[in-house]
Amino acid sequence: MSENRIPGVDDGTNASAVSTTQVKAEAPFDPTTYAELEEIAARYPQARSGLLPMLHLVQSVEGQVTSRGIEACAEILGISAAEVSGVATFYTMYKRRPVGDYHVGVCTNTLCAIMGGDLVFERLKDHLDIGNDETTDDGKITLEHIECNAACDYAPVMTVNWEFMDNMTPESAVQLVDDLRSGTEVHSTRGPRLCTWREAERVLAGYPDDLADEGPSAGPASLVGLNIAREQGWTAPSVKQARQSAAEPDAAEGDTTADKAEGSHEAEHQESAAKVEESGADAKHEDNPANPGEDEK
Repeated sequence: MSENRIPGVDDGTNASAVSTTQVKAEAPFDPTTYAELEEIAARYPQARSGLLPMLHLVQSVEGQVTSRGIEACAEILGISAAEVSGVATFYTMYKRRPVGDYHVGVCTNTLCAIMGGDLVFERLKDHLDIGNDETTDDGKITLEHIECNAACDYAPVMTVNWEFMDNMTPESAVQLVDDLRSGTEVHSTRGPRLCTWREAERVLAGYPDDLADEGPSAGPASLVGLNIAREQGWTAPSVKQARQSAAEPDAAEGDTTADKAEGSHEAEHQESAAKVEESGADAKHEDNPANPGEDEK
């Protein structure tokens, strides 16, 4: 298997010393990239909210989160490099080692695993001659076992640069990575044609590639419930009905809190109106006490 060593961890060198050397050796980002990082930060009322897409932009340029990427984000946001690094190491979508042209994720969570995800992952490791979170020698494929992708209706599921590949088998998985390595155009099951890792990271940074509407967004398995509802003539309640239902503590009695409140307001209104009329009649009677009915003519 190919080896992806982490300086200061795998080779026994001093990690802090290597990190310091890397920071000094790396040149600043080019002006265009730095300007785009500033542009992302400016999208938000609080600039720090832009850190996640900023890190995606770093990956689109560098192929990973680099030291100079961390320093640039920290400088623009006015926070420490340690704070940026803390975010970059918390989320698994940010990588601290180079990623290949195609990040291939195999779901090995419960349902996908028992439906064949484990077999798919083992076959790909053998076929590509790499382990988890490693990259092929040609730099084309990075393989990683991933957690649930909320696509259990298509188990076992794989993703390529976060696009779905559904109902996979060991054989179809091998064919997929072979096509990707050979440059064959591949379309995701429920989405557009597959782009490279760096291109996908730029989209996640907020720079669309105009492929969002290419390909279906939902498949038959996801639409089963909707189709049953249509066959049965079921419809969702209106916003007003939903709010009334949410405010209804005792539906069996058919009297909602909203109805009670409305009735109470109506009673108060009627009582106030009666008092106004009564006071008006009294005033007229006082003006013409000799002929109390005169004002009614």
